[in-house]
Amino acid sequence: MTTHSIVHIEFPAAETAQSTEFYSKLFGWQVQHHPEMSYPTFAVEGGVGGGFPQVDGEMVQPGNVLVYVSTDDIEASLARVEELGGQTVVPRTDIPGIGFFAIFRDPTGNRVALYSER
Repeated sequence: MTTHSIVHIEFPAAETAQSTEFYSKLFGWQVQHHPEMSYPTFAVEGGVGGGFPQVDGEMVQPGNVLVYVSTDDIEASLARVEELGGQTVVPRTDIPGIGFFAIFRDPTGNRVALYSER
C-alpha cells in the first residue's frame, strides 16, 4: 500500500543553469543534468529531491512549485480526485525508463502531481 509520501519537488526555472547554480551553492544540493530531457535534477541528503523544469509560460510558470506524491495506481488516484471535486490536468504520462506521472488541480486550484514507479 502506498504511503502517499512526497517524492519529488519541481522549482520552475527561467534559466535552468542559473537555478541549478543558485540552489547548489545555497543548500549544497547535488545537481545532475539530463540533456536528453532538458531537465536538471537535484538530490538532497536525507530529504526529497526534485528538478528544475524550464518555464514555458503555460504549464510551468514562475512561482508554481509542483509537489509529486507517490501512488500505486495513478488512474485510481485521478478517479478519486475527480470524485472529490478536483480536476485532472495531465493524465497518466510515461517518463521513459523511470515511471509515470499525472497532474491534477485540487478544488482550490493548486496543481499537484502523482508519481508511480515502473
